[in-house]
Amino acid sequence: MKIISSIEELRDHLRGQLRTAFVATMGNLHEGHMSLMRLARTHGDPVVASIFVNRLQFGPNEDFDKYPRTFQADVEKLEKEGVYVLFAPTERDLYPEPQQYRVQPPDDLGNILEGEFRPGFFTGVSTVVTKLFSCVQPRVAVFGKKDYQQLMIVRNMARQFAMPVEIVGAETYRAEDGLALSSRNGYLSAAERAEAPLLYKLLNELAHEVRDGQLDTLEVERKAMAALAARGWKPDYVSVRKRIDLQPPSAGDMAQGAPLVVVAAAKLGSTRLIDNLEI
Repeated sequence: MKIISSIEELRDHLRGQLRTAFVATMGNLHEGHMSLMRLARTHGDPVVASIFVNRLQFGPNEDFDKYPRTFQADVEKLEKEGVYVLFAPTERDLYPEPQQYRVQPPDDLGNILEGEFRPGFFTGVSTVVTKLFSCVQPRVAVFGKKDYQQLMIVRNMARQFAMPVEIVGAETYRAEDGLALSSRNGYLSAAERAEAPLLYKLLNELAHEVRDGQLDTLEVERKAMAALAARGWKPDYVSVRKRIDLQPPSAGDMAQGAPLVVVAAAKLGSTRLIDNLEI
């Protein structure tokens, strides 16, 4: 595996590669990331990964400097997966001058759910993904469904800008007890780690009610929020949405069986966990 930090060197190295599959990460890699690499390999060749901790997507109350950097361990994991190139630019490489231009998602997709609680987050994500696509020029890019709203935003952005890249969504990789793998899980205490699977359990219960014909989504959302709060969690949202645009379903949507997803975010101790489940 070749490690490259320069945009020019990356483009030279990938010149002539017409089937590049790309996975963007911020490092601190775990088995969920490795599953993205494996899926990428089924869609293209070579596989290119990136590691870049993107300052633009950190809010004022989110500590950019404390984000875990585990570069050498990450390199070893990527080498074992047969990744062809690791693009690991510094801030100076990727942003040689102040990044004054931004890619801003539409409000009805970027300022809801995660966007409401993390203002500016999806503008930072959209901007860096656009720049990484420009550098790597992949034919396929793989993003995990765990970050469902991010996947939707990137997919819509690529379509609206006519980017020549297919966005592939990867199923969420879970521990045996159902907890979605996340770099944030490392912040959980032993007791919190034992409690954490409750979030996925509640999503399954909510999804089961909806599948069984419960049309009052506000009621099942309220019950799930109350169940989390009763166990000491601090929920930001538990919400049933349409998959197509992440808007709340109408009564007509529910009656017609529109494809839905339930999304959730809640703090357990000091660790904020997110998860979702398609219905």
